[in-house]
Amino acid sequence: MSEAAPAPGEPSGGEAGPAGDGGGHVAAGGGSRSGSGEAGPPELVGYLGLGSNIGDRRGQLAAAVAALPRHGVRTLASSSTYETEPVGEILDQPDFLNACLRIATAHGPEALLDACKAVERELGRSTTPPVPRHAPRPIDVDLLMLGDLAYASERLRLPHAEVTTRRFVLIPLLELDPELATPDGTRLADALAALDPAVRVRRAGPPLI
Repeated sequence: MSEAAPAPGEPSGGEAGPAGDGGGHVAAGGGSRSGSGEAGPPELVGYLGLGSNIGDRRGQLAAAVAALPRHGVRTLASSSTYETEPVGEILDQPDFLNACLRIATAHGPEALLDACKAVERELGRSTTPPVPRHAPRPIDVDLLMLGDLAYASERLRLPHAEVTTRRFVLIPLLELDPELATPDGTRLADALAALDPAVRVRRAGPPLI
């Protein structure tokens, strides 16, 4: 599944190697990195999920894309945007607008999670109690996959625990890469085929970039 991240204006290439910073456990051999080190740290290719159901939803998603480079994350591609009905603990709320990004970063899992959370805070996302889980929110920036890493810590799991069980995640991910698979070999196309198609996910607009 993993691919090396091309440096700007250069073809892809590189060798497999370990990744990850902060606490936790890395399995499944690390993941592919790119670059010789001469132009900066090597990078991993990963995938982020974006979502918003408050205010200018597409504007919020676009603002997240614009903010990511300030935190060491390059966006390589965006899926289309998708209108999705709420799932989880609070169903009585506005529909979400979702998209997925293919990104490249030299961050390990914990640092990339920190970058995602920083973008959420910049765009007005509050996580201070008593905000309930799955409440309406201006922005989600979820770390879904990073290279071929299988990773677990107290605050992060890779791949994301719901990457194979949510249609609003799988449909835009498969738009970016129809052959995408998790580190254990699970094909995301097979995971999507096993889910209930009644959960509404419809294409709403063009890619964010």
